[in-house]
Amino acid sequence: MQNLPDVLAASATPKTLQDVLTVTTDTCIAISDALKQGSLAGILGMAGNENVQGEEQKKLDVISNDMLKEALVACPSVRAIASEEEDYIVPANTQGEYFIAFDPLDGSSNIDINAMVGTIFSIYRQTGDKPAVEEDFLIPGKEQVAAGYVLYGPSTMLVLTTGDGVNMFTYDPTKNVFTLTNQNVQVGKDTQEFAINMSNQRFWSTNMQNYVNDLVKGKEGIRDKNFNMRWVAAMVGDVHRILCRGGIFIYPWDNKDPSKAGKLRLMYEANPMAMLLEQAGGKAHTHTQRILDIQPEAIHQRVAVILGAANEVDKCLSY
Repeated sequence: MQNLPDVLAASATPKTLQDVLTVTTDTCIAISDALKQGSLAGILGMAGNENVQGEEQKKLDVISNDMLKEALVACPSVRAIASEEEDYIVPANTQGEYFIAFDPLDGSSNIDINAMVGTIFSIYRQTGDKPAVEEDFLIPGKEQVAAGYVLYGPSTMLVLTTGDGVNMFTYDPTKNVFTLTNQNVQVGKDTQEFAINMSNQRFWSTNMQNYVNDLVKGKEGIRDKNFNMRWVAAMVGDVHRILCRGGIFIYPWDNKDPSKAGKLRLMYEANPMAMLLEQAGGKAHTHTQRILDIQPEAIHQRVAVILGAANEVDKCLSY
């Protein structure tokens, strides 16, 4: 079976990008090991401070962010990093070719109940001879050269695209490597499964409420088929399920806080997941446009997200 280094070496992936991916995934293995220790390592619970998003940080939010930041800044091929947990970008190596944005621990509210969490990352190539600034990161998602996530579940899995399809790798602890276990992943165009946080229903637009109500009515409604609802409370877990067996994931705009365009971050969550879904034959949109076409205005920008099975995304958007 092929391991991650073999797959990257056999592809057209530049050596410098291979280096960035290797540093990222090796650090994720270390994060996975820390997660397995749980309370034994004193990593559970709150860190006692908030991130730039105004959210309380878990201890492992801080730990995983520091691990990735330290490793990536030391990588000669990395020019700068941006993290959901950092107020500002962190310049690295002026001669580096790659910018990497990441959510170090998506779904961190699940840590204390031993449920699924993951690391999401997005990589861009942009060269120059000056120290990186925030504006260098404000590139549409369609310019990504690689995107992926590492899911920390019963097994630790890497899901990756470098622009030529989606591959899944499973971490083999006996060899300390990610091994290719599913190649050229494809998402079916139709589905009978959806993921959405129903507790926010009263805050959605009328159109979104109508769409979800029609899903819930099932066979007796105008959709004429029954739907199942699933919700992991971690985008990485819900997207992984879609890549494995289909579905649609929605985190729509709501009026609970009208100043925010959505819950999820464009740079750290929406863009990398949109690239993965499109590479697997799915679609990823906001209410009004393809996610990968959005021109970012700030590194912590939020957007609404509708992604998954192509025909179901189209159906949702028709509302």
